[in-house]
Amino acid sequence: MISDASPVLLSVEGVTKAYPGVVANADVSFSIKAGEVHALLGENGAGKSTLVKMIYGLVKPDTGHMTLRGVDYAPHEPRAARASGVAMVFQHFSLFEALNVAENVALGMENPPKMGALAAKITQVSNAYGLPLDPARMVGDLSAGERQRVEIIRCLLQDPKLLIMDEPTSVLTPQEVDILFKTLRQLAAEGTAILYISHKLEEIRTLCDEATILRRGRVVATCTPRDRTAREMAELMVGTVLTPPERGQRKEWPDKKAALEVTGLSVNSPIPFGTSLKSVSFSVRRGEVLGIAGVAGNGQDELLLALSGELKSMPNMVQSFGLPLGKLGPNQRRERGFVSAPEDRLGHAAAPDMSLVENAFLTGAVSKGLAKSGFVDWAATRRFAETVIKDYDVRTPGSHVAARALSGGNLQKFVIGRELSQAPDVIVINQPTWGVDAAAAAAIRQAILNRASEGAAVVVISQDLDELLEIADRFAVLNEGRLTTPRPVQGLTIDEIGLMMGGAHGMEVAHV
Repeated sequence: MISDASPVLLSVEGVTKAYPGVVANADVSFSIKAGEVHALLGENGAGKSTLVKMIYGLVKPDTGHMTLRGVDYAPHEPRAARASGVAMVFQHFSLFEALNVAENVALGMENPPKMGALAAKITQVSNAYGLPLDPARMVGDLSAGERQRVEIIRCLLQDPKLLIMDEPTSVLTPQEVDILFKTLRQLAAEGTAILYISHKLEEIRTLCDEATILRRGRVVATCTPRDRTAREMAELMVGTVLTPPERGQRKEWPDKKAALEVTGLSVNSPIPFGTSLKSVSFSVRRGEVLGIAGVAGNGQDELLLALSGELKSMPNMVQSFGLPLGKLGPNQRRERGFVSAPEDRLGHAAAPDMSLVENAFLTGAVSKGLAKSGFVDWAATRRFAETVIKDYDVRTPGSHVAARALSGGNLQKFVIGRELSQAPDVIVINQPTWGVDAAAAAAIRQAILNRASEGAAVVVISQDLDELLEIADRFAVLNEGRLTTPRPVQGLTIDEIGLMMGGAHGMEVAHV
């Protein structure tokens, strides 16, 4: 716990950064004390990423200045930031799966010691901070939580005075989150300051001492998280009252057959170091939401590929209303009212260099009738894209903008909106609210529930347990490519779910 007498480690004063058409940060000022865990909060596009990139030397501010330990601080590149004692753990890991732990750590060091000495140091430091790692293990064989440990230990070997963490718990089980928080508290007790970015506000309340809240590039509030509710902080972020998602009135649907029936689905993973699916079985009826949890790397991507048609299977392993889909590709499944949205929004769900109009056409061509006699109806495609932008509050200068120009959260809203706007019968989404703010997450979840109320069968694959418990009717866990028997959400506890995600023995697994 920090005290009022703790010295200021980092001071940011009047920092502004503008890009063509948008001011990312406007006159931002805040400070972090030594030993403080400081949250940086804001909705998507609020300027969090630009701000930490300036602190880490990836971006140069237009005006304003920073001081670190009382000395002017203006890193021109990450190497200079690291030399000054600033380290960063990014949301998306920068590791080479074909190399072992020690080799990956060495790549992130300016002057790594000999491999034997480095391996010994990794073992010593990882054990000291409760994050044990085997330096000889291949990264491709590690779980998501273990890969994050590699990133953290790589930073800790640099003896940082400020550690920046971007969405660090998005791929962790509840038990792994507890371990991480214990490590961060230990670091803070030793005097390391931590700048913590997360959309999980209950975590912020549990871990952080202070919070700076950004809205549209400006600091709009500071607070002590433990003195605020998660809802109060979310409303400070968005500047409006939030309404929790609500399910519409349940209806009885006349279909005798399940909208989606998966029976003994077994396919080999096409992904290097991926996880093959092993006899996965479940069914989803109209109006129902099935939530599937699991730590990253346990077959979620493969399940999405198999259900979307990108990865084909035996015909009867995947059926919709009794019709076999296993051998059909994505467009053929879309013709039958089947849509999907993968986790990787930039590159898989959307083509980075294509405009939003062109990306709207890629998956909406069939269901929205955007092509006639082999020619694209660009006017209709543009109207479709602009409807998605408007209905899902996608912050962008226009539909002509390339997908890569959007913030991650805004691109996520566009991708999900594009799929849900096609009035599908079956929806499969992997990580629907990955990296989006509280308001956008609530809007996406409400849109999913609306589609379920209108008769769609929905499968939501997510690592956000609160999300699944909020919107799902039944719940299952993927672990090492196997799916537990779906169970009603009512009555499940977070601890029980966490054990299921971690592959605890004794949990019932569905087989055929």
